[in-house]
Amino acid sequence: MGIRVIKEKCKGCKLCVKVCPFGAIMVVEKLARIDITNCNLCGVCIEACEKFEAIELIREDGSIIDKSQYRGVWVFAEQKEGRIANVTLELLCEGRKLADRLGEPLCAMLLGDQVAKAARDLVCFGADKVYLAQSPQLAVFIEEVFTEVITGLIKEHKPNIVLLGATAIGRSLAPRVASRLETGLTADCTGLEIDLETRNLLQTRPAFGGNLMATIICPNHRPQMASVRPKVFNCPQRDEPRIGRIVRYDYKQHSLTQRAQLLAVVKESAKTASIAEAEIIVAGGLGLGDAGNFEIIENLAQALGGGVGASRGAVDAGWASYSHQVGQTGKTIRPKLYIACGISGAIQHLVGMQSSEIIVAINKDPKAPIFNVADYCIVGDVLEVVPALTREIEKIRSPEQAELVVTDVELEKSLALSS
Repeated sequence: MGIRVIKEKCKGCKLCVKVCPFGAIMVVEKLARIDITNCNLCGVCIEACEKFEAIELIREDGSIIDKSQYRGVWVFAEQKEGRIANVTLELLCEGRKLADRLGEPLCAMLLGDQVAKAARDLVCFGADKVYLAQSPQLAVFIEEVFTEVITGLIKEHKPNIVLLGATAIGRSLAPRVASRLETGLTADCTGLEIDLETRNLLQTRPAFGGNLMATIICPNHRPQMASVRPKVFNCPQRDEPRIGRIVRYDYKQHSLTQRAQLLAVVKESAKTASIAEAEIIVAGGLGLGDAGNFEIIENLAQALGGGVGASRGAVDAGWASYSHQVGQTGKTIRPKLYIACGISGAIQHLVGMQSSEIIVAINKDPKAPIFNVADYCIVGDVLEVVPALTREIEKIRSPEQAELVVTDVELEKSLALSS
């Protein structure tokens, strides 16, 4: 990328000189001159010169992007064994809003092998069009192969916006695709909106350790790309009669670049549900004292039929694996019930769980920040409270129950008895 001053439009007004944070601009003989060695291509001067439009960013080959050629909101449809990931449905729900505001179609990219039924599911959940790419090479996720196919589809059809889930797959795939397309990428977004005046995507994400929220735009490149954390947006309702178009791409005869081969998939053995999907999560922090005490968290999670979460401190201490980490550097969750045990409530942790429907906090420090977001607060020793709560939950839940539905009344009763 480069930047240039359009001589015919420049008035020598010095507005750009005043706003440049790097001191890279000066006016000589009523013409702005940019010292490219000091310029950071931040674009502040372009905004300041909006009235005259005398400064513009250009590609290295001298071309300027015609943004009018890019149309549509695309969602990468992550799937496993033909089952669409929940984060994809969440993106379809939010993508529908963005597409409607832009007056553009909502499309999905589905890659796999024998996943035609999943393509129909995407239509039922809101996609106007599904680009279905099938090949035995796409049966399992391999970054290099998926990147090649997705990049080809985007170059061919030129979408305006591309959204991916900030999952292990999405975080691996998104930067590779963005790099090949020479466009920007905003990772781990928690909010998306459209500026109708400029038609830019406003991408909001936590910054500076979660202490503030930054809104990022990509005004000079297309497509605009963003990855979004799971559980940030709601899932749409399935509309069975909904009509959409499925565009099929058969890559079976193509020799896709593949320098790595998947030999085996080793699944982590767990007694409790994954926190990515669990509606009830019990999480432990450093307040538990040591790794051995993490067992009481697992026992309560089992009693509730939920998943086990952990703070970053507990994960860093080796008490739980990274797959259980909740927070800005872990997973963003939105369960129906979240029980925080011995977690103080650092802002980085709150970012990942504060959207939970019901939050229960157990901590011996009455001034712990976690109590500021909790619906139910227990000031006490987790090593005493959690086992007591587990016993009361086991009394309420009969062994024959396959699923536990926690109501406010039952929760209040259990909390009162355990306290």
